[in-house]
Formats: sequence, structure tokens, C-alpha cells
Amino acid sequence: MARQMQTSSQRYFIKTQGCQMNERDSEMMGNQLQQQHQMQPTTNVSEADLVILNTCSIREKAQEKVFSELGRWKKSLGYKENAVIAVAGCVASQEAEQIFKRAPFVQIVIGPQTIHRLGDLYSACRRTNQKQIDVSFPAIEKFDHLPMNTRSNISAYLTIMEGCNKFCSYCIVPYTRGEEISRNFSDVMHEAKSLVQTGAREIILLGQNVNDYYGKLHDDTEANLALLITAISQLNGIERIRFTTSHPQAFDETLIEAYDPAQTKLCNHLHLPVQSGSNRILKKMKRDYTVEHYISIIERLRDKRPNLRVSTDIIVGFPGETESDFEATMQLVDTIKFDQSFSFIYSPRPGTPASELIDEVPLSTKKERLARLQQRLKYHANQIANEMIGETMPVLVEGISKKRKNEISGRTENNRIVNFPGTAAHIGTMLSVQITEKQENSLRGRIAAFHDNRQPVISASECA
Repeated sequence: MARQMQTSSQRYFIKTQGCQMNERDSEMMGNQLQQQHQMQPTTNVSEADLVILNTCSIREKAQEKVFSELGRWKKSLGYKENAVIAVAGCVASQEAEQIFKRAPFVQIVIGPQTIHRLGDLYSACRRTNQKQIDVSFPAIEKFDHLPMNTRSNISAYLTIMEGCNKFCSYCIVPYTRGEEISRNFSDVMHEAKSLVQTGAREIILLGQNVNDYYGKLHDDTEANLALLITAISQLNGIERIRFTTSHPQAFDETLIEAYDPAQTKLCNHLHLPVQSGSNRILKKMKRDYTVEHYISIIERLRDKRPNLRVSTDIIVGFPGETESDFEATMQLVDTIKFDQSFSFIYSPRPGTPASELIDEVPLSTKKERLARLQQRLKYHANQIANEMIGETMPVLVEGISKKRKNEISGRTENNRIVNFPGTAAHIGTMLSVQITEKQENSLRGRIAAFHDNRQPVISASECA
């Protein structure tokens, strides 16, 4: 018996794992369901008609964690026989039909490059009561079919490219998201203008290797990331631009020049994954750059921005890592003095070249190294936070504080969360805030000055 369509009162629930790319994909799936099926979001999985797990395959035992979550959802939705469970994202692309075999109650499997077909797959599932799957790689097609963002986000994601051609030996992403494909420059600019119309003051440009962006212009030439940043910087209403994730091997001179404060609205912050401070390990990882090259990028950027804050990703215990290799990583940490970094123990991803390497590093050694590394990273992060106390700096207010309803919350240029007394009227504004206190995961401050320098939003004609 076919499922009955009841779109007028249906709700969807999305849980997102992993990176900002997945967060943006979840936003787009939600927009699509609202516009195509008039569905409304819910934060309660048990009342949802469509439940979506948007997965990430980067971390250890990613697949097992997915199936554990699906099992919990099955119990939560047991009484609701018409509820549809969908798996999206990189694990969906990697596992495909295996998901149906291991979790037969799942009705939809959809890859990261076909999320624009979710609405149609959901309709087909409801109409035929048959399982639906689409994990193909139709280039950049999804951006031509997904609806524009209609939500008001002070800080908004904008995906400018998909896929990865780097094939780092430990990474599964090229196999789950396909080859690098950049969106046309005009399409990206159109979406950027649309985001400004709906209230964005900060735009975060996304891509697996975002600085490999080369978007077609009308004359068939290509715009690189630096040119795109320069163009977005000229939009009325945009106060800040960020980008992630970048790759050191593709960090060219034009992007370094774009950090000139007189040229663009790039934040005084960069996330640049290094993964290891050992050239020997970087070569085994197939990262295609040296530690010396990485340091030279940061030095040249700090010539433009002396107070530039840098965050990074570091893998500990890669197969063959010696104590000397690890100490080289610790030395790099002390040289750069990273701020707010992500570090984790290497775990093999099935199907990657690194998974075939002999790993003789004991887990106990990996854990001990990770603890030492994180202690050193925390030391430098705390030093940076302490240096910020007493300073007055611009903070973009994003919303009400999560812990205190009489306070508001925003971010500094170096991506630190600051909570301070204020009202909802300040949301979306840029305030001068004096930092007064460092807390475990955030800062506290007080308003030093208020300058509502918001520009008129872009008109519909400008956005055409």
C-alpha cells in the first residue's frame, strides 16, 4: 500500500555530522523541503515525518556511529509507521546499498552531490513505498536546482566549489564527493547578493579545497578565489568574509595579496590545515608541501596582517610517525602559535592508500602524544585569549547568548565567541566590545561603542 502524502502538516528533522560543507548541505535540504513540500523543521525526532542523517566519513568508525544512530531513531519512530528515514552525505556515498542491507528500515540513501533530488526521492518513496537511492556525481548540478536561501543568517555559508583532487593518502573525501568542480562566478555572486538581502553581514566561502576555486566568467576566462573575495567585499552590507577549508599547496600570491586590509573584508583569521610538522610524514600523507613552505605562507600573511590568528588541523600517530616526527610538529606549534586548533589521532579510512600502510605506533603512544599536543595547543590558545583581555575589538552580534537571556553573543575577527550584556536590537550589528574576561570556551566583554554601520540591503534589481 502506497504511503499517503500529507505535505500540509509534515515535519522534517535533520542531524548533521562533520564539516561546514555538511552544515550548508543540511541548510539546502531544509530549504528544499520547505519550498517543495511545505514541510516545517522540528527539533524532536519522534514527531518528524522525514528524518535525515547527514553523515561524515572523516572520523574513526564513522560508519558504525551512523548505524548506531539509525538504530536509536528506529526505536524513537517505532510507533510512527509512516515516518521515512533517510541517510545523506559521505557515508551514504561510500556505503550506498550496504545501508539498506544493514539498516533495512532506511528508505532513502542520497549522496552529497544529489541532495537537490531529495524532494523527488521523498515523493517517490511516499507514492510507491519503495526504497530510493541516488549516490551519483552529476557535477555541480545541485546548485542549479536547489532553491535560494530564504532564512536570515547573520553569518551565512556559501559553497563555491565541490569535490577534491588532492587525494591525500588518509582521506576518503575524493571518493565520496568526487572531483573538484567550481561554480560559475556569476552564480556565486548572485547567491552572495541574495544572502545579503536576507540579512547576512558575514559570508563564509566553502569548499573542500576552497583556494582551488576557479569559476568561469562570461568571457570563458576564470576567476580565482582572490578575485571572488574582492568582488564580494564590494557588496553593500557585507562586513566580513571568511573561507574554509584551504590547502597550503594551493595558497598562491594573489590570495596572500587579498589579505591587504585596504583591498578586501577578509577577517584577521585563517584556518589552514597543516596535519603534521614533519616533512617525512607530510610526504607519506601526500600533502605536496613542506613545513618550510607552510611557515613562509604564514610569515607573508603576517607581513600584511601582523596580528593574524591562525587555526589548523593536526593528525597524531600517522603510520610510521616517530618521536622525532612528533617533536617536529610540537616545534611547528610553538613557531606559529596556533589559535583554536583541531587535533585527533589517525584512524584508517577503508579504501584509502594510508589504510594499507603498516602502523607500528601503539595506541597508547598515540594517546600520550595527542595529550601533549593538545596541552601545548591549549597553552598558546590561552596566551592569545589573555592578550585579548582589555582590548577593544569589533564583534559581529549573531544572537542571544545561549546561557544568559539578558546577554548577546557574537564573534571577534579571530573567531572567538564573546558574550556580553545587550538586547536583541543589537543582533546583526557590529559593536566595539572591550574584552573583560576569559572563560573555558568563550570570552566575556562589555559594549565600548555602538556604530550601526549597516548598509541598505541590495535591491531586487541588483540581484537579478
